[in-house]
Amino acid sequence: MRRAVVAGLVTVLVGYTGAFAVVLTGLQAVGASPAQAASGLAVLCFTMGLATIALAWRFRMPITIAWSTPGAALLASTGIPEGGWPAAVFAFIVTGALLAVTGLVPWLGRLVAKIPTSLAQAMLAGVLVPICLVPVQSLLTAPLVIAPVLVTWLVMLAWKPRWAAATAVGLALVIAVITVGAGPGLAVLPPPGTALVFTMPLPSVSAAIGLAVPLWLVTMASQNIPGVAVLSSFGYQAPWRSALTLTGLGTIVGAPFGGHAINYAAISAALAASPDAGEDPATRWRAAVVAGSGYLVFGGITATITALVFAGPPGLLQAAAGVALLGTLGASLAGSMAETEGREAAVVTFLVAASGISVAGIGAAFWALAAGLLVRAVSVQLHRRGQSIQAAGRSGGRG
Repeated sequence: MRRAVVAGLVTVLVGYTGAFAVVLTGLQAVGASPAQAASGLAVLCFTMGLATIALAWRFRMPITIAWSTPGAALLASTGIPEGGWPAAVFAFIVTGALLAVTGLVPWLGRLVAKIPTSLAQAMLAGVLVPICLVPVQSLLTAPLVIAPVLVTWLVMLAWKPRWAAATAVGLALVIAVITVGAGPGLAVLPPPGTALVFTMPLPSVSAAIGLAVPLWLVTMASQNIPGVAVLSSFGYQAPWRSALTLTGLGTIVGAPFGGHAINYAAISAALAASPDAGEDPATRWRAAVVAGSGYLVFGGITATITALVFAGPPGLLQAAAGVALLGTLGASLAGSMAETEGREAAVVTFLVAASGISVAGIGAAFWALAAGLLVRAVSVQLHRRGQSIQAAGRSGGRG
């Protein structure tokens, strides 16, 4: 039991500290105020904590649910949609509905799985580039603040890679504490507790197409599908339909309070499912319950944490988010270029996503995937036609 408790605590610490800066950055980028962003982070903790406990208890598996970190990165690169924050909230609701329907309608999940992995990874990599450039840019404008974060990340990368991002973000939080303490003082921070802020959704077709659809796709391709694969690698058959339905409904419930999406944990899933959580695979579900309980605790103190971060040095939050996503960017770039066939389509997808363009109120992520699929389809057809012509030429030469 002790090993399960330790594994669960490690899971929640790595999951929260390694990515909460990304979530706050993403929510603010689509129009959330600091209070609304704090509310979104808190409701994500609550919904994924409850979903983790429910699924782990029901199926006796170490199923961990997380927020969509790639989805938050997508938000950070998309910008404020037409209609502002209320339209973004509407897009979150649509995303939740798409996740739930994917769990209930098998062919929709198979359709998502048919999207070439290289294009999905290229889209994610393009989305991440502007965010990961922030630490480099901030190093020139605020070296005394950013340099310690980068050095810490580099040292931990060589020593304990799993903890590199979490430690760097944790140091950024310490710097914020020191800065606030030297300025207005910690007394300006709110006491532990959470004030959820409700936002009335504003229906928006452009937000549904340009924000919800890419958010759904990147969550499926970068979180749900890999998360199921991680559990499978440890011998667990994940309950696909039940988990997607529950996380979809959880996303819908949390959306009016700022939650963008919850889903299967991918990277942190192995922390609770591995032998570190116990020799007997049948008892490792307890680690997931501990992790879910930990997320509920973090949800209760999120208002204080976010107020501290927002009161810190300008640009520190964005720089911390960029550092936290460096590993994800590297993996996405490697995955997008792994296959020689269709590499040009992946490059086009990456460039369009990184460009940050917006057409008809629809962001770059949607157009990147559309462009990549178009280039891939055309190149495949031209390749087949070329092969047919060559075959006909050889046949005619023999005649």
